[in-house]
Amino acid sequence: MNVQLKPIADQVVVITGASSGIGLATARLAAERGAKLVLAARSEGALRQLVEEVRGKGGQAIHVVADVGREDDVRRIASEAEAAFGRVDTWVNNAGIGLYGRLEDTPVDDMRRQMETNYWGQVYGSLEAVKLLRRHGGGAIINVGSEVSERGIPLQGSYCATKHAVKGFTEALRMELEWDEAPISVTLVKPGQIDTPFPVNAKNHLSSEPHHVPPVYAPAVVAETILHAAVKPVRDVYAGGGAKGMATMAHLAPGGIDRPMEKMVIPGTPSGRPPLRPMERNGLDHATERLEERGNYEGHVMRTSLYTKAALNPLATAAALIGTGAALFAARKLLPHLPARIGGSAGDTTAKALHITLEARPGKADEVAALLAGILAEVESEPATRPWFGLRHDGSTFEIFEAFPDEAGREAHLTGKGAALLMARSNALLAKPARIDRLDVLMRKGEAAPDIPMVKASDPAGKS
Repeated sequence: MNVQLKPIADQVVVITGASSGIGLATARLAAERGAKLVLAARSEGALRQLVEEVRGKGGQAIHVVADVGREDDVRRIASEAEAAFGRVDTWVNNAGIGLYGRLEDTPVDDMRRQMETNYWGQVYGSLEAVKLLRRHGGGAIINVGSEVSERGIPLQGSYCATKHAVKGFTEALRMELEWDEAPISVTLVKPGQIDTPFPVNAKNHLSSEPHHVPPVYAPAVVAETILHAAVKPVRDVYAGGGAKGMATMAHLAPGGIDRPMEKMVIPGTPSGRPPLRPMERNGLDHATERLEERGNYEGHVMRTSLYTKAALNPLATAAALIGTGAALFAARKLLPHLPARIGGSAGDTTAKALHITLEARPGKADEVAALLAGILAEVESEPATRPWFGLRHDGSTFEIFEAFPDEAGREAHLTGKGAALLMARSNALLAKPARIDRLDVLMRKGEAAPDIPMVKASDPAGKS
């Protein structure tokens, strides 16, 4: 069924977990765009402050103090939303809490409490939303999962389990509503690592303060994704190219990526700093009253995600590529099946590209696959880069295809962090230096595919 959703300015939007992080960023952005808001969380003081902020800027909002792990509290969110505004158009199930520690060191009671919030809170919210949306002509349900909905990681095993459960529930609910031809869209948003107070508020069974393993994105990346799904039906979407990269590598090499993940996450999660607060002061057991979007991550935080923008706006992205002379998929067909050097120049009016061949050392292929995900996360923060593909050619050979609007963009990319990451790891992981081949001739708008001469290139970048 083709579900029609209202403009955000005409909507009543419920947001759980609205007092912090992604929920707070989404609430502020929705208010800015004119939505009427029903803001729910356990933190009464923070919610009151947020409602005053929204109303002070001319917006409309109410708050409901609720623990989403309690079904009666979620029912009250629905009833107060209907009483205040007469309907609900979008329900965002965002409330969630973190739990760090090795599984064998984590009390089962903590895991159960986390499941009540992260999973059962979304179940209760979704089912209440279905009742409201059926009654009032349809709308959107948006469940906030995670990149770990697709791939478990160590030291957050219980959190991963909750997000796997959310994914299974969301997919089943979507199919049942589609079968009924209900005018309700169901979206699963899967954020990567986001700079919110998540690590600060989590219950921590590690010996030091946890922090994110990069790449890390700003909460606005997820807020934009959520509000897009509120006005345009989307099945599911990763918020942050790093999340997509990790999931892709996990699907390509589900067993082989275990060791690289262990090496990145187990030593990378503990910050080495002592815990910021005693164990008993945690967001799993107690509400926090800090109205904060951002966390305390000290590294680089990406403010946008080119991947997510492209995933949400495929037609606009395709038009932009054609406008710069690059037709990504057509160009991909021009690449040889075996690594080859391709030369020639199309001048300044046609988009430029790189075709890079990587040959892994014996036993290192899955680490190279993980490396591609890391490079993708860096590349997407470089505005000059347009499409990027990291493809496994066979068991040990990989290809990278990148397109740029012009020669300057390509040269800028070669000095960027993605290229630096490749060069820093190439000696350890690659059987020979990365071979940067030239592919200058791409399809122009309205032209047939050119006949590309296969000649030896003398690109000095091949020495990387």
